Amino acid sequence: MKKWITLIIATALALPTWAGQFKSIKDVEVHYSAFNSTFLPPQVARSYKLKRNGYSAILNISVLDNSQAGKPAITAQLSGSVKNLIGQTRELNFREVKEGDAIYYLAEFAISEEEQLTFNIDVSAGNKGAGALKFTQKFYVEE
Repeated sequence: MKKWITLIIATALALPTWAGQFKSIKDVEVHYSAFNSTFLPPQVARSYKLKRNGYSAILNISVLDNSQAGKPAITAQLSGSVKNLIGQTRELNFREVKEGDAIYYLAEFAISEEEQLTFNIDVSAGNKGAGALKFTQKFYVEE
């Protein structure tokens, strides 16, 4: 099961539409992707206790150490929120997932049809780097 989530998340990070979705903050690269939870196979969602339906989405963040060879994943503290176009804000609760050498931070959030959301995330990797990550993405409900 652990290999499934690693494969799905790695694939999500590698898809051309998401290529380059990262921000450099001092000595770290903060990679991010947000996707509808229905992209996850049912068994993967169950194993990680993630909601899987057309009205739920997942934000995946990984923090890589640029100062080391191979850019290994490192732990970080994340907090943040997501806001829609009419100003409704929801706090994001991140959960750390470790898969071998990989470290992912996952947050679930609700979506509506054709909803454009703005994400404001504070990232702190200690002395390696701390800063803000902000991006906007449009979501579509999958039934």
